[in-house]
Amino acid sequence: MYPSIQGKSCSAFFLGFALLLFFIKNPPASLRNMEQETPESLYDVTVKDIGGADVSLSTYSGKVLLIVNVASKCALTHTNYNEMNILYEKYKDKGFEILAFPCNQFLSQEPGSNEEIQDVACTIFKAEFPIFDKIEVDGKNAAPLYKFLKSKKGGFFGDSIKWNFTKFLVDKEGKVVQRYSPTTSPMKIEEDIQKLL
Repeated sequence: MYPSIQGKSCSAFFLGFALLLFFIKNPPASLRNMEQETPESLYDVTVKDIGGADVSLSTYSGKVLLIVNVASKCALTHTNYNEMNILYEKYKDKGFEILAFPCNQFLSQEPGSNEEIQDVACTIFKAEFPIFDKIEVDGKNAAPLYKFLKSKKGGFFGDSIKWNFTKFLVDKEGKVVQRYSPTTSPMKIEEDIQKLL
């Protein structure tokens, strides 16, 4: 009786191993879709501007980018917008761009419509850099851009974005070179920006 049990165990093992190999080579559609949701390159990503029009990030190829998730009602809002404005004014003609993505995931601090967000950013905070469509940066509905950014530069306590004004610095080839915490002042990033320009 023992040999037959052993034979069944071996057969079950090899069957399980064969199935594992099959699924590795032929993943279910749900897993394939998950893989496809994280782009391979920043320039493969298309986002929507604040007016809802598609914008390919390949438009920004050859530029140094500071990508920031912004919010209008955060304690960090005034300082960040003011300092981003200073950086943008100094370096926009030298190949630097700031891409701002409104997000309402952190204590609902970006509750407005796109029109309201644009009004606050451009009228109150005088932002001249591009403001995009409101997105999610964490969770199952995270925008492909943020899946890409987080896959390249994780955080200290996991990859998730922890708060408004997390910043990603991207070089001219689309490589994510640094991730900064929400409390990092934009002006403290100036030297890193200069090196990439």
